[in-house]
Order: sequence, then structure tokens, then C-alpha cells
Amino acid sequence: MKYIHKIILGTLGMMLPLASCDTEELHDLNINPQAVDQIDLNYLFTTSELGIASNGSAQDNRFIDWRTNIGMTAYAIQHLANAGGGIAPGDKYTDNFETASAPFEFTYGDQLKNIAEILKQTGPGGFAEGKYQNMRQAARILRAFSFHRLTDFYGSVPYFEANKGMELVFFPVYDKQSAIYADLLKELDEAATALNASNPDEGFARADFIYDGDITRWKRWSYSLMLRLAMRVSNVAPELAKQYVTKAVAGGVFTSNADNVWVKMGTGPSQWINQNGISRAFYPGDGGQPTFLSKTLVDFLKGTDMTTAADDDPRLMILSGGIGTWVVENNASVWKPFGPNSADPLAQKGMPNGYDQSGLDALEGKAVTQSETYSSINTKLLNLDEPYMIMNYGEVELLLAEALERSIGTGITGTAAEHYNAGVKASMQMYTPYDASLVASDAQVATYLATYPYGVTKGALPMIYEQLWVNKFFNWWEAWSDWRRTESPQLTPVNYQGNVTNGTIPVRLKYPAIEAAGNPNYLTGATKPDTYTTKVWWDGGTE
Repeated sequence: MKYIHKIILGTLGMMLPLASCDTEELHDLNINPQAVDQIDLNYLFTTSELGIASNGSAQDNRFIDWRTNIGMTAYAIQHLANAGGGIAPGDKYTDNFETASAPFEFTYGDQLKNIAEILKQTGPGGFAEGKYQNMRQAARILRAFSFHRLTDFYGSVPYFEANKGMELVFFPVYDKQSAIYADLLKELDEAATALNASNPDEGFARADFIYDGDITRWKRWSYSLMLRLAMRVSNVAPELAKQYVTKAVAGGVFTSNADNVWVKMGTGPSQWINQNGISRAFYPGDGGQPTFLSKTLVDFLKGTDMTTAADDDPRLMILSGGIGTWVVENNASVWKPFGPNSADPLAQKGMPNGYDQSGLDALEGKAVTQSETYSSINTKLLNLDEPYMIMNYGEVELLLAEALERSIGTGITGTAAEHYNAGVKASMQMYTPYDASLVASDAQVATYLATYPYGVTKGALPMIYEQLWVNKFFNWWEAWSDWRRTESPQLTPVNYQGNVTNGTIPVRLKYPAIEAAGNPNYLTGATKPDTYTTKVWWDGGTE
């Protein structure tokens, strides 16, 4: 008891001096001297743009690319193959909790958090209400892009109540993908309409790493993204698709590769934020993910006649650097080709998916040195300061061709064949921002289109879908989504021992375990069953 009395008396003694303080002095004690009155919205906007390029993690821009974009989708979609080394659940359909949970955890915690603050402060009652008007609309476009990618991964996710922790919403409800897509399309429409060059700028052009504040091109991106989303739901919500394809075309989509969405990257000052996360995931001594191209992709690019390069896709020796190894010597990356034919188009050879080292040895009938046997990604595409491709004109033209073939929407001028040819050409000629030497000439493109005429070599829609598949190299999650929607090209699944999908290509990511355990709304609102084989709504699953 004496001990307790001493504590009480001591506490009272400390309180006595405070009795002489006036109310204002007491109030000042509750003010954080390090707090800021206003947040730099330009900084938050630039960070949000970097977030969609580094894919959600300002702490490690390799994280989601390494684990999910590459580790799951690049292998599942059979652009790349992996026989050991790195993270590759998509090659053999295994379970990796970081691969599955990374987009959910980091997208909410990074760019969506920053975008939510921009929208809050530029909205009613915010300190920047009525200012930063174009930034506000551009932030809505970034938000729609991030949420569309997020719901494509998982299906139902928190949307309408997401990122509202400051409003004491700690357990947001899950929303159906059908409702999310309907709202995303509405958001893109409203944002594009509200963008106006006469709006107050407040430094938006300096903050914008994508278009340097060019309102016309922001509008085109919003309508092009609207076109993508509308076509994505076209199998399950045809009327919604028709409505928004028509709106997108009327609003004005991309018109050339000059409209492509690139996020600028740099080598400094921070490797964790400013460098290209895809490059870092592959870079020797950093991420070190294997760079081998899949047999499926290489065989497609080599054309129908394997004995000649005359019918090859011009992208073969743009995407492939040849057969060799990539090492770091004296802090510099060095490409070491093996043999005089390593860069010969006829010598290119893709690695088959679903094999380990012993499987490759048995397949080839010898002990295989992988780097001396299989083609790798061109290192000219993998500098640390490469711009990050988000969306491109070639995709838009191919979607317009599909919309015409399927009679979705109105107002599209020209023929499906014209849009297909324009899409193929744009897709082949979009790589010069990586390196000026990565050129597909007009003559090469014309030869390819004459060799494989639209709708003649095979059906029109399969040709469109194959070109969408190739177009999304590096944007592998998008190639994965296109394949899930179209089931084209016809990929042959693997059935590696111990896989978790019974030998079927994964069609969804699993939620993070912490979300399943920590948010009670997961039980009633999440897409179930929570497996890699459960389809999302637009792929034929439940809402």
C-alpha cells in the first residue's frame, strides 16, 4: 500500500505545475511540432504514377513484378519458362503466398492510399477544394486502372469502402466484381469529361511523369482504358460493353504510339523507387529471375515454317537477345553470347514450360546448360532506367477490330481488318523507347501481314487474340487476363508433380491469409472458393 501511495502522490506532484497553465498552453501540448498543415499533392501524384509502374511497393519496386507479374503470370501465359531458380509458381502451378498476396497488400497500401488522399483533399472540405482539378481527374483514372487490375486478380475486393481508415472504416466490405466494373467505367467517363485545359493547373504538368500534363492524351487514355474494361466484360455484360465501347470511341481513344502510357524511370536517387521493377527483378545480382523465353512464344514468333526466317514475326529478335548468359562484371551487366549462331533467328529456341532440370536433361537427351540452350529476353529491354509500359495503342486497335467482328458498340470507322493491321504494326513498332535499335521496319511489317493475312491463315478472332497475347509482353498480368477471357491462344497446360490446380492453368490469385483472418467481411463477401482455379465474374464465375 505504501508503494501505491507514493505513486499517487508523485503523480499528483507532477500535475500541480500544470494547474497554473492556461487553456491555450494545454492545447499547445497536444500539437505535433513535426506535423505539416498541408500535404504536397504534386508529390503524392508523382508517387502514385510511380506506384502503378513499380506495381504497388515504394519499398521494393521489384516485389510484385518479381513475384506476381513474372512469377505467376509470365509463366502461366507461357511467355517465359523456368526450370529452376527464382520464383515461378506460374510455370508449374504451385502455391506461393507472396505471389498471391502481393498485389492485394501493396496496391491498397501504396498507390491507392496516395490517390485516396489526393481525392479527399481536392474534394468537398479538402484544403485544395476547387484546385488541382485536372490532377483530381487524372487521379481518378489512376485509381480506376489500379482497381481494375486488383479485381482482375481476385474477383470481389473492397472497393466502395476501401482506403477509408481515416473515416474509421477499418473492415471494408467486399464488393462484387460486376458492381466494381460498372463503377470503374462510370469513373473513367466522368473523369475524361471533366478534364479541361482551362482548369487550374497548380503544378500538375510538373507532377505528371506520364504525359507532362497533356490533357488531350489523358483523355485518350481514359477512353482507351474504358474500351479495355468494356471489352473485358463483353462476354457476361454485353449491354454494358456496348454502351461503353460506344462512349470510348466517341470520346476518342489512342491514335498512335505517341499516346502510349509510359512511366518514366531513372537510375537514381533511389533504386527501390525510381528504377524499373521488371528490369530489377531480372537483373543479375539483384532480382536474378531467369530470363528464358517460352517455347510457346518462340515457336509462334518463328512462324509456320521453321526452316526459314522469311516468315518470322519481326519481334523475334526484338524480344529475344539470343542464346547466352547475362552476368555482372565490375558492377556492369554484360551479355555473353554462346557460339556464332546465338543471334541467328533460325537458332532461337524456347524453353518448354513445366520442366525441372532433370526433365530438361531427359527431354534433350543430354545434360543441359540452360543458358547455352535456350533464348533469353533481350537485355536491351532490361536497363534499370527503362520506361515502364502501362498501356499501348496496338492493344486499342486490336480491341477495335474485335469489337467490329463481334458487333459490340457503334461509331467505329473502318474495317476490322484495317484495325487489326494497324494494331499489329503498332505492336511491332513500339519498342524504340527501350532502345533505338529495336526497330521493325514498315517493310518487315508489310511482309508479315501479307504472309499471314487477316482472317485467312485462321479465324479472325483467334488472330486478334494471339496478337493481344504477344502485345502484352512485360504486361503479363494483362496477357493473363486476355487469355482468361478469350481462351486464346490455345495453351497446353503442364501437369508437374505436386501442382495445386490438377494440371490446369491458374485463373485467379488467392487472397492474403492476413485478410482472410483479419477482415470479418471476407467471410461473406470474398470470391469463393479461394483457390487458383475459381474463375472471376467476367471469366464466367460468380459476381
